[in-house]
Order: sequence, then structure tokens, then C-alpha cells
Amino acid sequence: MEKKLQVSKSKITDLQHLEKLEILQKSKETVGKQLSIDIDKGNLVEIDEIKELINRKFEDPEEKFQLFYKGIQNVLVKFLPRGRHFYHERRIIHDEKLIFLNRGKARQLNGRRGSDSRMTYNEDLQEMVSLVTDWVVNSLDPIDLYQQLYDLNEKYNYGHQFYDDTSKSFENAMSKIKVK
Repeated sequence: MEKKLQVSKSKITDLQHLEKLEILQKSKETVGKQLSIDIDKGNLVEIDEIKELINRKFEDPEEKFQLFYKGIQNVLVKFLPRGRHFYHERRIIHDEKLIFLNRGKARQLNGRRGSDSRMTYNEDLQEMVSLVTDWVVNSLDPIDLYQQLYDLNEKYNYGHQFYDDTSKSFENAMSKIKVK
């Protein structure tokens, strides 16, 4: 009895092994296609990976250009305070904007960021355009824009640009306000 049980178990494992080999063999025959198991129907389905790759929408460089330069930069240049004496205020806002667009990369002490915000994801550019246009429509207050950018970076845990010890103190004060 025990021997028959062992024989039937080994036959089952052999059959399972053969089934796996057949599946792998079939996947080898179809280059550029992938086998997937349709759970609802319980059968194998071929997915044409090349066709799906071609049909997928890729990042559009023209759209990036329009969003970055015509959408974001143009509006900020037009509505942020002008003049040499407002340079630092504009720089703080631009740094927060660039940290978001670079997904958390702050400018290093040598002035380099190691990332190009113009080549970020279209969805990030669109979110920034939305934020900036809302700011133009609702307030035009640079402090309000800075706060919105600051909160956006906080939302994604991107961090902020540190300039000196005072910016670290500001960061600590802001985090205490959010906790309460």
C-alpha cells in the first residue's frame, strides 16, 4: 500500500514537472511574446510585448518644452517680483520648484544638482503647471506660492534646499507647526 502511494506521488510530480517543461518550451517558441495565465478561464494567453511597447505613449519632448518653458517658467517670470533686489526671493521659489521637478534632488554646494528638471516626467510638469496656474488665479502672493511648493515637496518627502543654518532652523520650525 505504501509503495503504491509512493509510486502515485512520483507520477504526479513527474506530470507536474512535464507540464512545467511544456509551458517553458512553448514560451521559447514565441519570440517577442509572453505567456500569461488567465486566472478566470484557467488557460494560457499570449501577450505580444512588442505590440504593447509600440502602442505605449512615450514621454514627449515637445510637450516637456511647452510645459516647462511656456507653462511654468514664463508664468513665474511674468508674475514673481522683478528686479535685482528680489533675486534671493525668486531663487528660493525656483529652488523649491526645481526640487519637486527633480524628484527631491537639491542643489549641491558646488551649484550642481545632478539632474535636469526640463527632462522630468510629464506628469510632474503637469502637476507643477497646475499649481502655478492656481497660484496666478487665486493669489499672486510669492509667499503663498513658496508655501504651496514647500507643501508639495513635503507631500512627496523630497526635502528642501538648504542655504545655511537659518534654512535648517526654518525647516525645524515648519515641521513643528505641521505636527500640531
